[in-house]
Amino acid sequence: MIGNKWDELLKEEYQQEYFQKLMNFVKNEYKTHTIYPKENEVMNAFRYTDYDNVKVVILGQDPYHGPNQAEGLSFSVKNEVLKPPSLKNIFKELESDLGIPFPESNSLKPWAKQGVLLLNAVLTVEEHKPTSHKDQGWEHFTDDIIKIINEKETPVVFILWGAYARQKKSLITNPKHLIIESAHPSPFSAYNGFFGSKPFSKTNEFLKKNGIQEIDWRVE
Repeated sequence: MIGNKWDELLKEEYQQEYFQKLMNFVKNEYKTHTIYPKENEVMNAFRYTDYDNVKVVILGQDPYHGPNQAEGLSFSVKNEVLKPPSLKNIFKELESDLGIPFPESNSLKPWAKQGVLLLNAVLTVEEHKPTSHKDQGWEHFTDDIIKIINEKETPVVFILWGAYARQKKSLITNPKHLIIESAHPSPFSAYNGFFGSKPFSKTNEFLKKNGIQEIDWRVE
C-alpha cells in the first residue's frame, strides 16, 4: 500500500475492521465527490519518510481543501498554487529563526525526504469543506502512527502547533523524544506564541545533541 517498512509495521492495522470501513468510505467519496489530495497522494507522508528515517514529526489537522493545493504532506502545497497563510507564517518564522530567506517554493518535500514526517491527523478532505472527513477513522489510524513512532529507540522531535495538535501530547510518552509545542501558524494565532518560538533551531539543537544529522530546512 505504501511500499516501504510502514507496510510491515501497519500490516495488522490494515486488517482491522475500522480501517476496512475507512477505506470503503474514502473509496466511495472519491467516486462521488471532489476529494483532496489525489487518491495516489493520500499516503505521501509515509512514502517520502520511511519509518527508520523519521527524525521529526510535524502534525497538522487535515489537508488543504482548495483545488490543487494538498499533496499528502501537512502544511505543504504544490508549487503551482498560492501559499496559504499558515505556510507563509511558517516560512516567516524559519527566516527569523535560522535566517533562511523566504522561499519561492511551496512544497515541503525536501523536509520529508530528510526525515520530517509531515503528518495530518485526517488524510483526506472534500473540496471546500474543511474537516469534512473528521471522525471517519483517520484519527484512529494516525494516532496509532504516533504510538508506533513513540516506541522508536532513536530520539524524535514532535512539533505540535495549535490546540488540536497539542491534544496528541498524551500519546508521546517516551522520555527519549522532544516535544516542541506552540500556537498554530494560522494568522488567527501566529502572534500568540508561534512567532518567536524557534522550532527549527530547537529541533536541530536536539538532533545534534543526540548525534543525529540535522535537518536542512531550506526548501529550494
